[in-house]
Amino acid sequence: MRVDLFDFELPQDRIALRPTVPRDAARLLVVPARPAPLEDRCVRDLPALLRPGDALVVNDTRVIHARLDGFRQRGEARAHVEATLIERLSASRWQALTRPAKKLRVGERLRFGAPTDENARLPGALEATVEEKGEGGETILAFDLCGPALDEAIESLGAMPLPPYIAGRRAADARDEADYQTMFAREAGAVAAPTAGLHFTPGLLAAAEQAGVAIHLVTLHVGAGTFLPVKTERTEDHKMHAEEAIIDAETAAALNAVHARGGRIVAAGTTALRCLESAAQPDGVLREYRDRTRIFITPGYKWRVVDALMTNFHLPRSTLFMLVCAFSGLERMQAAYAHAIRAGYRFYSYGDASLLWRA
Repeated sequence: MRVDLFDFELPQDRIALRPTVPRDAARLLVVPARPAPLEDRCVRDLPALLRPGDALVVNDTRVIHARLDGFRQRGEARAHVEATLIERLSASRWQALTRPAKKLRVGERLRFGAPTDENARLPGALEATVEEKGEGGETILAFDLCGPALDEAIESLGAMPLPPYIAGRRAADARDEADYQTMFAREAGAVAAPTAGLHFTPGLLAAAEQAGVAIHLVTLHVGAGTFLPVKTERTEDHKMHAEEAIIDAETAAALNAVHARGGRIVAAGTTALRCLESAAQPDGVLREYRDRTRIFITPGYKWRVVDALMTNFHLPRSTLFMLVCAFSGLERMQAAYAHAIRAGYRFYSYGDASLLWRA
């Protein structure tokens, strides 16, 4: 399909720079299957929109401090370098988006977490070698540390990787340490938040369970590539970044039982949805899954397991907007987004949410 079919104009003032407080007070645009009209609701209404016997599936990944500041040095010359980790390749190697990428050389040494003042002391710096360079600022960094030691260094020396549409307008601060993690975050490995989960509070979760909705956890370590605009002209030419996805056997069996009893599976976020659809067999039966997925969902995709999707509002020309168009229909989602813009909904990671029913 043509990528420009998924473009739209979004006023800058619709981009949320801080989340709604409390989290479950955010707005919720309900998009039923046609011909039912759109509904303007609140996230706190979610339990009333589901049925006893439904299952709500959330992503328990935890965002790591994936943005690293440091420098490269050539002789007496020292230059600032910024790297945002986007995909772990091995115990010691990460793919990263680096700036300024064009000036880096393969084999060059980088030092992160250290001051750029050449007279400053450099305790606790993390060093890496530029192993490969790709197009669009992507590099492969081979770190001197590996495994848990590397994880600890990244967490200690890095910063919360706010999306560029927020980071370009304000700096990350102490509030983001809590705001950009979901209440479910326990498995470290994401470099971007599963943003639908940001709307949940203990009270909302308790209300859902009291309404007879079961809560299940899956893991998909979100990569920053998921949120980047597609730069190709056609969707079939776009290459997805791989992301680690995990569903244990007990969760798979419980969700299979939900469908067997006539309940519905509701994915809280596109990350939970992609994890479920990656683990589903062609007949819709879920299996235990622990693998790297590159699933890319566009209109025409044959849905296997997810019946409804709660998700934030996404970037134009992004794989996530393509996914929601596949779920509820291109024209339906174009109309829903136009309504959201007119009605003042807040967009992107810290914005409002939508509840989509499968077309």
